[in-house]
Amino acid sequence: MTSRRRRTRTRTSLTSVLVVLALAVGGYALHTAGIIAPDAEAAPATTSAPTGTDAPTIETEPGAPGTTRASRTDATGATTATDADADADAAATARAELAALPVKGKAPATGYDRVGDFGTAWLDVDRNGCDTRNDVLARDLSATTRQGPCRVLTGTLVSPYTGATIGFVRGERTSTLVQIDHVVALENAWRTGAQQLSQRERESLANDPANLFAVDQHSNAQKRSGDAATWLPADKSFRCTYIEHQVAVKTKYRLWVAPAEHDAMARILRTC
Repeated sequence: MTSRRRRTRTRTSLTSVLVVLALAVGGYALHTAGIIAPDAEAAPATTSAPTGTDAPTIETEPGAPGTTRASRTDATGATTATDADADADAAATARAELAALPVKGKAPATGYDRVGDFGTAWLDVDRNGCDTRNDVLARDLSATTRQGPCRVLTGTLVSPYTGATIGFVRGERTSTLVQIDHVVALENAWRTGAQQLSQRERESLANDPANLFAVDQHSNAQKRSGDAATWLPADKSFRCTYIEHQVAVKTKYRLWVAPAEHDAMARILRTC
């Protein structure tokens, strides 16, 4: 090989090395500046929900712990020491009230009439201009939109009975996915003392915010008129709150509890 060829090949190799070095330095500079990101940190692809449908979106994964007791949790969903004390006080109050409730068998359901006995669903018993269903939706759903001051059109519910997240969209085919449950079912109330109440008291019971939760359709349909002996929320972390509300409502409206119902309530409250 001649010396001229060797010099030419040497220059070519040196040029290639310089080019590779320049590309490496340039790539490092771009990465450092954030212009080029590694695949592991790339943002995931996003998809848009189909338009032109009134179907809500439903996520089956449960919400973060504590979200079903939002009134007593901080912004992160964690229960604080003060809130734990409040929970303990609520349980102690419920145990004392349960001990004071009469215990006897249920009266026959003969003559029970939801509308005739408890009024049309839903009334505006607090005279705030909004019916009870919209009041409860506004209270229990987050990120709501409304039509006017009352009518809730959309929102997000974390069902206290399951922990599942439900996207609420008002419509003929979608509104029923979020329902308003009577914690003390009205037929149960009728059979445990509500027959002795006045019409006004029964209408108040049916629309009392303490006796109402926005929940998922399946839980409400599954519960029907069951009491604590026959149905409890699937989310065990909410059972104390659920029973505390039942006891408070039965106390407020001078109702009684059936023996099996009493025992189920006492068993739950012992764990609270």
